[in-house]
Amino acid sequence: MNTTMEATQNEQNGQVNSPDPNPSPVPQHQSLSKNAQKKLLKQQKYEAKKAEKKAQMKEQKQRDAERKRKEWDEKLAALPEDERLKLIDSRKELRRERMEKRSEERGQKIQRLTQAKETGQNIVVDLEFSHLMTHSEIHSLVQQIMYCYAVNGRCSSPAHLWLTGCEGEMETQLQRLPGFDKWIIEKEKQSYIKAFSDRKDDLVYLTADSETVLHELDPTKVYIVGGLVDRNRWKGITMKKAEEQGIHTAKLPIGAYMKMSSSQVLTVNQVIEILLKFLETKDWKGSFFQVIPQRKRTEGDSENCQEVDGEDCEEETEKKKRCLEVPSYD
Repeated sequence: MNTTMEATQNEQNGQVNSPDPNPSPVPQHQSLSKNAQKKLLKQQKYEAKKAEKKAQMKEQKQRDAERKRKEWDEKLAALPEDERLKLIDSRKELRRERMEKRSEERGQKIQRLTQAKETGQNIVVDLEFSHLMTHSEIHSLVQQIMYCYAVNGRCSSPAHLWLTGCEGEMETQLQRLPGFDKWIIEKEKQSYIKAFSDRKDDLVYLTADSETVLHELDPTKVYIVGGLVDRNRWKGITMKKAEEQGIHTAKLPIGAYMKMSSSQVLTVNQVIEILLKFLETKDWKGSFFQVIPQRKRTEGDSENCQEVDGEDCEEETEKKKRCLEVPSYD
């Protein structure tokens, strides 16, 4: 009876011990190892610093534009009427020529990319790992994809790029890129296994865990680059995926040409740029040394070198201002 009375009193006081219908989510970092938490914190600090730097650059750009406008106005004001008109006309002519040149280059780019859909080397970015990434990591990978598309468009013989497993937040962020709907690139919600269901034997997943070294790019093959941030949290995940799917694997022959220094990871854009350069030059060494930053390599004996994985890096690529570091081609 006492128990009944206590229960009744608790109900009246609003103290019934019932499950919370909206429990607070457990912070993601609590499920991570200490090392992973440190890396996450470092990444967050990097993102904050990058955002601050971006804002400063924007302000500086606005100041420079205002200064140039002021200098132009002062220059015009100091000239007689006839010379002023000539200068204005000359500037308009230069602008027109520049726009015509850009239009011509754009047309040539469209022609090359359209042709690549028929004859170019098939290269896939596997986006099926987005559920393993944070919002900022997905954003970083999206920036890398944007850089890949830009580099491919400038190539004299571009590849035929594919984005597979493109859905959810990954698709949402990609759709926010200016002009993404006009990109000449394959955008597939389905996986590469389904997209190339009739060519499964031609699929080759690039992963540093593979025992097969890639010496040549076979135009009949489809090379897959895994898009995943912080590969250290998911070691061997792409190799395991390829084995479960029963498809071929291979790794870039980096160890035969250079020794890596402290940072032994490459980003998605770095791996794809290496492949693009090799398609044009047929020179692995030149491709590696042109793309892999100096901080990640030391030239020397290739013996006992460790292969470079196409994973994410938390630093910004030195040569690529438009690309954020994230994992790559494991």
